[in-house]
Amino acid sequence: MPVESRASHAPLLCVDIGGSFMDFGLVDAANAVRRTGKVPTPIASWPDFVAALALQIEGSGIDDGAPIALSVAGPVDPDTGVLISANIPCANGRSLGPDLSAALGRPVAVANDADCFALAEANAGAGMGHRVVFGVILGTGVGGGLIVDGRLVPGAGGVSGEWGHGPITGGGVPESFPPVPRFACGCGQSGCVDTVGGARGLERLHRHLHAETIDSRTILTRWHHGDRQAARTLELWLSLVADPLALVVNVTGASSLPAGGGLASDAELVAVLDTEVRRRIMRPSSEPLLVQARHPDQAALIGAAVLARQTL
Repeated sequence: MPVESRASHAPLLCVDIGGSFMDFGLVDAANAVRRTGKVPTPIASWPDFVAALALQIEGSGIDDGAPIALSVAGPVDPDTGVLISANIPCANGRSLGPDLSAALGRPVAVANDADCFALAEANAGAGMGHRVVFGVILGTGVGGGLIVDGRLVPGAGGVSGEWGHGPITGGGVPESFPPVPRFACGCGQSGCVDTVGGARGLERLHRHLHAETIDSRTILTRWHHGDRQAARTLELWLSLVADPLALVVNVTGASSLPAGGGLASDAELVAVLDTEVRRRIMRPSSEPLLVQARHPDQAALIGAAVLARQTL
């Protein structure tokens, strides 16, 4: 169930920080978002990074010393606050929350963007009313976040919910398909779900099966129109993604899996994947488990606000 806020119910300034842009918004106690700005992320300079935040804070109208909350690309160690982010080199390896708090003169809450997505959907979205919620990201790659009783389970080193990583895709290929290589992953391992489960992975599978290079949107459009090659690509994709996702359900006991990201914007794809996941889990379920997120475009800001109200 949603967690009662222990912080001020005044609007919080929240920031979704990616490798390209910083997206700012004020989030009120009802989790309504009012966008206040969007600026390029100064990825190479820490002083410029701090200055960009300070300028937006100054123009937001929030009180001096009021907390801010950040959703950021990359895991954040819950004990040290250290961020690991290849996309934002000036912040990589820093204790981001404490360093920004000192620089900006106010409390700062920080969490990984997938974790913020999961927090938003568990407390104010498709996972409301469920004790264990697993947020599923099906975007360029694969990610997730685990929420229990409305609170983030951060895991050692800030790594939990990362079902997209680990060398696990060696099997799971139906007999009617050729073997699928254990593709190299950006995390340094090979055979990760991330290499086949996101949009780039769907494209990789299509190229492997049909020696044709097309983007994920084209594959899905053809699938919707009954194209046999696209259908075969999706059949393989569903098997490689549903197997590990069903294991996630069995391990965590999650009763709600809100899905976000570009692939999850396809309602039919989410529905078919949900059916495949429920076929594989131990607990019979006649109701959908995997559902489209309620706040796909605002979850990072809402989740950051939830985190700040729970922790600051």
